[in-house]
Formats: sequence, structure tokens, C-alpha cells
Amino acid sequence: MAVRAKWIVSVLLSLTLYGCGGRQQAEQPKSESTPAPVTPAPIDTRPVIVAFGDSLTAGYGVEPGKSYPDFLQRRLDAAGFKYHVVNLGVSGDTTTDGVQRLPDVLAAKPALVILEFGGNDGLRGLPVTTTRANLTQMIQILQKAHVQILLAGMTLPRNYGSAYIHSFEQVYIGLASQFHLPSIPFLLEGVGGHSDLTQPDGIHPTAEGCKIVSGNVMKYLGPILKK
Repeated sequence: MAVRAKWIVSVLLSLTLYGCGGRQQAEQPKSESTPAPVTPAPIDTRPVIVAFGDSLTAGYGVEPGKSYPDFLQRRLDAAGFKYHVVNLGVSGDTTTDGVQRLPDVLAAKPALVILEFGGNDGLRGLPVTTTRANLTQMIQILQKAHVQILLAGMTLPRNYGSAYIHSFEQVYIGLASQFHLPSIPFLLEGVGGHSDLTQPDGIHPTAEGCKIVSGNVMKYLGPILKK
């Protein structure tokens, strides 16, 4: 009987302790850990250079990070130029598409635009007058917005006929002279016609070809940025 009494007292004591302490401890709200402060991404305040064009600018067929604007950014960084290159190239674009996309370019507030269009116009055999008119419109709009322009000259495969090719090439020469623009005589210099530097289509540069193209651009861009 004494053992039973001691057992009852022990159980009652345990229940009392649970009711006074154990339950309260169990019902205490869990402390929420304070989240680590989020460090905002640094804002790039460098002046913008927009590479504006078609597939040659977009980097058609090469891995991300290996378009000519990507290599150009590395060249600028290595040379100590504090500029941020924005790639606004779209594969398949003609000069007409370029005119329509100008608001996107202006929205980037560029200090300078590398204007590369016309290749698709030529390959499709579009009238040279249309190519010239569209490029003229783009140049005028950019200049009105006080954006400096580096014009990228183009040519066409020899099977397009000498007369058409000549008139096509003269578009870039004439516009550079008319609007007093610095220009790259031929964007694909040292790449076009070299099978080891172009993709199987014979037109678009490989990654190594894009690296060379960036050097072609840098040759004419560097002196502009130094002024």
C-alpha cells in the first residue's frame, strides 16, 4: 500500500511539473532567425556602347559569351576603357528591322552605337536604295539624340555580281562621308572567306572569328574613345 501511495505521488508530481513547466516550454513560440541582409547588385554606371545589328552582332551559332561584342568588352577592359558594351544584335534583321528597333537602342542611353546592318538586305537582293534610306534614317535619329556612331561597312559574296556588290559597298562609303562618321571599311576583314574562321554556312564567324572581328572594331573604336 505504501509503495502504491508513493507511485501515485510520483505520477501527480510529474503531471504537476509538466503542467507548470513542460507545457509552457512546448508552447513558447519558436524564435525566427534574422535573415542575412541582401547586398544589392552594384549598378553599372559606365557609359554604354550599344552594338546594334543583325546576326553578326548577336553572335549567331557561337556559345554565349563568345560574340564579337563579348570579346570587345574584354578588349576595352584590358585597355582600361571604362565602358559597358550592350549587345542589341538580332539574327535575321534587315535595315528595316533596325529602324523599328531604334527605340530599344535609345532606351539604353548609349554614348556610342556600333551600327552594323545591311548584310541581310544584300543577301536577299533588296534594293540598295532601301538599304541606304533605312541606314540614313537610323543615323539621323541617333545623331539627333547626340549619340556617336561607328559605322560598320559590309560587302557581299562574289556571286552577287560586281555591279550590285559595288553599289552595295558604296552605301557605307557614301554615308560615312555624308554624315562625317568614323567607319570600319569591312567588319569581317580577315574572317570572311576563311573557312577555318567561319561556320559551315560560310558567312557567320566562329568564336575565333568573332574574336578577330572584335579586333577589327577595336582598331577604329579605340581612337574615338581616346578623344
